[in-house]
Amino acid sequence: MKNFKRTLITTALPYANGPVHIGHLAGVYVPADIYARYKRLKGEEVLLIGGSDEHGVPIAIKAKAEGITPQDVVDKYHNIIKNSFQELGITFDIYSRTTSRQHYKTASNFFKKLHDEGKFIEQTSEQYYDEDAKQFLADRYIVGTCPHCGNEGAYGDQCEKCGTSLSPTDLKDPHSAISGSKPVMRETKHWYLPLNEYESWLREWILDSHKEWKSNVYGQCKSWLDMGLQPRAVSRDLDWGIPVPVAGGEGKVLYVWFDAPIGYISNTQELRPNDWEKWWKDSETRMIHFIGKDNIVFHCIVFPTMLRAEGSYNLPDNVPANEFLNLEGDKISTSRNWAVWLHEYLRDFPGKQDVLRYVLTANAPETKDNDFTWRDFQARNNNELVAIYGNFVNRALVLTHKYFEGRVPVRGEVTDYDRETMEAFRQVKSVLEDNLENFHFREAQKEAMNLARIGNKYLADTEPWKLAKTDMLRVGTILNIALQITANLSIAFEPFLPFSSKKLLSLLHAEAFGWEHLGAVDLLPEGHQLAAAELLFDKMEDDVIVPQIERLARIKKENEARSRKAEPIAAEVAFEDFEKMDIRVGKVLECCKVPKTDKLLQFKIDDGLGGRTIISGIAAYYKPEDLVGKEVCFVANLAPRKLRGIESSGMILSAVNADGTLRVIMPEVEVAPGSKVG
Repeated sequence: MKNFKRTLITTALPYANGPVHIGHLAGVYVPADIYARYKRLKGEEVLLIGGSDEHGVPIAIKAKAEGITPQDVVDKYHNIIKNSFQELGITFDIYSRTTSRQHYKTASNFFKKLHDEGKFIEQTSEQYYDEDAKQFLADRYIVGTCPHCGNEGAYGDQCEKCGTSLSPTDLKDPHSAISGSKPVMRETKHWYLPLNEYESWLREWILDSHKEWKSNVYGQCKSWLDMGLQPRAVSRDLDWGIPVPVAGGEGKVLYVWFDAPIGYISNTQELRPNDWEKWWKDSETRMIHFIGKDNIVFHCIVFPTMLRAEGSYNLPDNVPANEFLNLEGDKISTSRNWAVWLHEYLRDFPGKQDVLRYVLTANAPETKDNDFTWRDFQARNNNELVAIYGNFVNRALVLTHKYFEGRVPVRGEVTDYDRETMEAFRQVKSVLEDNLENFHFREAQKEAMNLARIGNKYLADTEPWKLAKTDMLRVGTILNIALQITANLSIAFEPFLPFSSKKLLSLLHAEAFGWEHLGAVDLLPEGHQLAAAELLFDKMEDDVIVPQIERLARIKKENEARSRKAEPIAAEVAFEDFEKMDIRVGKVLECCKVPKTDKLLQFKIDDGLGGRTIISGIAAYYKPEDLVGKEVCFVANLAPRKLRGIESSGMILSAVNADGTLRVIMPEVEVAPGSKVG
């Protein structure tokens, strides 16, 4: 592989219509930060570029629904996202946004150059138009019935229930999400990037020249190319976005997929206005895109074609896209709130940034979809961070304080086993480097943890606490080697667990070591004073984890309830039959559970006529004492029947929710017992 002078790292721009969740982190931002931190540790010149994607239809829809402006929406979520990333330790050199003045200028100029050089084609097509709202409808503004699963709330680009990609014309009974009216087809003109004209070049550039790309990335690119590329629109009929900067572009904006990746360029310009071109146009700069698999086509086919058409920019050297992270066995969904949101995690688990970083890296969906569960999160914290890494560091420090007043002891004569141990942790560096350079972050983190395992085994095998009675010189040698391993852990884990590495360095009273020192056996000099021992990680008990599991259970139940349709209407009855029902209001005087049953409650009702007893099967939904004194509706002329030996004269009316729960029907205001309902 070519040796480059510098590395430009970009991360997919998170969409600013909501906060980021663990799927985003595992797929893009934690891996990118690990790589950037590793490169900086090696002393290389690196930029990590990020920012919020703030244009497009979903943001316009959210603003309209909430009665605010699109700018209000993106301002809110940009700040939440930016602050959350910073708190998690994602070391962006800049985190900007696509509503910045610099981005408007850069994206407009990029479009205009391609337009003026004849790189686009113009096409007229028919598109849905809302005659009431007097505007063309983007795909997300069209709602109808999915032809595949029957979901009546499918969008014009995708059914979120079954996941099928759609075109607006695929929908049954389409209607406008703005006015609710049925749209009509009208002609509209747009500019298109002719991807088909670059197909042979893309085949050579990707399929022949980048066979080292991850198999999931290479395979998806090959699939797209084998299907044949088509021209892709670069403009939209919309009022939220960057206006098309050429004649005839009135009422149109740059399509968000064209606009957003140019944000990498504009954000670099904003950060480095005087030398940004060396990061984008110098052949000595290597560019890496960190993205999720849903963005592969844009970063491997569309954006490179844009750069190729412009002619002066570097192309990405690698696009190590990850697959998806699921949550508790189900696909993460922002619309269903089925997610672990970063800003909420940081609130609920203060000081536990590294635990999340560790678990997400351990479960990284590098080659296939993977799963996050709260029980696995707890187990990895307790069984790995606490029991392996934290345990070794604590033992080494505590023993040094116990036997040598917290000073690094003298290393005396070493045994063959000592030499084997030191050689083992010297070798960690090359294995770590190989995995990090090839974007195998999950394996790299395992190797860092292996260094702690080496330390634990060394202490367990040498048992310095036993030797302390007879051979303190040997104890000093053992603890000196153990402390050198501890110092090495601060280097090996810095890309993965930066907060813990910083804390470990403070316990060692040491400055940060460069990557070149990893594997060294003399990082801490003899006599060096250590700080008092503290635990690096805390055990996580059930009382912390169970509320998170229960929260997801509630969300799942709510989603299931929303997905259920109302029961079909029963067969028609004559009005005269309905008139036979005598429905009245009664006041609950007494209520208790029927003995030896779980479902039945016994009511004594003031019905205005001397009172009656009614048995109702609602014990699972109400405590008896909560109903005493309430007014309820009941059928008064139902024939009496015996239930568990008690005669019930009537039926209390309840409504059945979509999730199967019951709510007793009660008048809004107090009425006299015995009043008829009609």
